[in-house]
Amino acid sequence: MNNAFKNADILLPKNGTDMYKWSVIACDQYTSEPEYWNETESNVGDSASSLRLILPEIYLESDDVDNRIQNIHKTMDEYISDDIFEVYKNALIYVERIQSNSILRQGIVGKIDLEEYDYTKGSTSQVRATEATVIERIPPRVKIRKGASLELPHIMILIDDDKKDIIEPLAESCKNMEKLYDFELMQNGGKIKGYLIPEDIQEKIFSSLENLGEYNHGMKDVPALLYAMGDGNHSLATAKEYYESLKRENPDTDFSNHPARYALAEIVNLHSPALQFEAIHRIVTDVDTQKLISEMEKYLELSESESEQYFVYITDNAEKKVYIKNPSSNLTVGSLQAFLDKYLKENGGKIDYIHGTDTLKSLVSRNGGIGFILPDMNKNQLFPTVIKDGALPRKTFSMGHAEDKRFYIECRKIK
Repeated sequence: MNNAFKNADILLPKNGTDMYKWSVIACDQYTSEPEYWNETESNVGDSASSLRLILPEIYLESDDVDNRIQNIHKTMDEYISDDIFEVYKNALIYVERIQSNSILRQGIVGKIDLEEYDYTKGSTSQVRATEATVIERIPPRVKIRKGASLELPHIMILIDDDKKDIIEPLAESCKNMEKLYDFELMQNGGKIKGYLIPEDIQEKIFSSLENLGEYNHGMKDVPALLYAMGDGNHSLATAKEYYESLKRENPDTDFSNHPARYALAEIVNLHSPALQFEAIHRIVTDVDTQKLISEMEKYLELSESESEQYFVYITDNAEKKVYIKNPSSNLTVGSLQAFLDKYLKENGGKIDYIHGTDTLKSLVSRNGGIGFILPDMNKNQLFPTVIKDGALPRKTFSMGHAEDKRFYIECRKIK
């Protein structure tokens, strides 16, 4: 088996860099909270920072987005020419992240072979999307990657290692590894350490991953799912689309060893106690709320008598738990999303995806509209469900709170 996860030439800021200011949270977080990004900007100031190498998605539709992208590309080239990075050849990095709740999350940073990844529904590739990919979200991200000389990953990919044989033992082994970084993350992000994994331990990791792929969750005669997307699905899809576009535009070029064939990512064990699957809630604004509720009640045949699928909707003056009698999906989120997609297409309006019930309630109170609180998903069902049914509805689950998402640290050249 061509294992999709490999070591990589990884770039880290050289000693002397203020890592607290260098490292910022994933660009797809706090998309409705400009105050978070304003504070990040204030924290960073004029220091070298990954903030200058990413586009927070809160600015994706801003009037100056093209200038922002140009500045990102320019800064990447400046950082390279200024020689601010140390290069670690053929590296894997063992990561220990102490989350905001003080729980340890372990992972390994390496690169994913995009030839082994297919995000389309029904995919049987070694690396698969766990949620539906919104194709419309890819082109603006490709625009950023197309002119970029570096990539920074907030991609987290899950393995289903219930015996905890692959990543967890590194907690003991790292005592003899070179420590690459150890610092506190800004804005309640917790703490993080990174260690360079030596070659002999790398070989054991790759061997164990291949054995894990042979198990395939007890399902016979179906292609193995070894790597399931956790966070950063659209970022990996963007890397894939950019790579495929290069091949289409240059049919006579050999891309077998091209850096764009790969994308940096962190693999994490699904069974880590730090990974708690939480629902991603919805808020819909710029709509006639009462009309939406009326049509939703008819479409989903909502009732106050209990059934398997339920959710809570909130407005500025009401909060109500309802049960779905006419589900269109095996999951509550799928049934609700099908209605919302249809309604917004026909009536207009704006939808956003929110982590945390308190944040959702605050946004509804402040901005109006209607919020939807969804139930959590059992994480143990993730791999079997994706193998059997394909990708789940988009934004089905989140792994933990926003402040615990990946922070940008490592880089890799993609030109």
